Amino acid sequence: MRGPPALVTCRLAYGTVEMLSPCPFSDILAPMLELLIVLGSLVLIGLTGLLTVVVTPPLMVEFGIWVLAAGLLMGIPAGWWYHVMLYRTLAARMPVPPQWWRRPVDLHPLLTASEYRRMRPWFVAGAVGFVLCVLGGTAAIAGMLVLRFSS
Repeated sequence: MRGPPALVTCRLAYGTVEMLSPCPFSDILAPMLELLIVLGSLVLIGLTGLLTVVVTPPLMVEFGIWVLAAGLLMGIPAGWWYHVMLYRTLAARMPVPPQWWRRPVDLHPLLTASEYRRMRPWFVAGAVGFVLCVLGGTAAIAGMLVLRFSS
């Protein structure tokens, strides 16, 4: 049995931070996790194409547009508020790096545990909104492609 995670040095674009290692097996799991994400994405795209053929293509287009709209309605406000909260929190105690909004996840180690807990729901809601947009857009495009090439 392993002990608690070791303290590691996390080098960011904005400096160096001491933090607990997120996963003691991260050296082993990281390449496998990337492979799993790629394979899962390919399976999801294949299932979307299969679903488009099984379900009528116009229904698939409508379904995709509704899912895309739901993702936009959820993801844009949540993502915007997450960025506002992150900026306000960090700007109160340090100068915020230029173009910080391009990779805000790199700033998460600079947050305290309570600050991170307060921001996490908005971060997750924005990410879920993004995933819904991708899924809805993929479904709508797949439905339109089947419509285009089946007639």
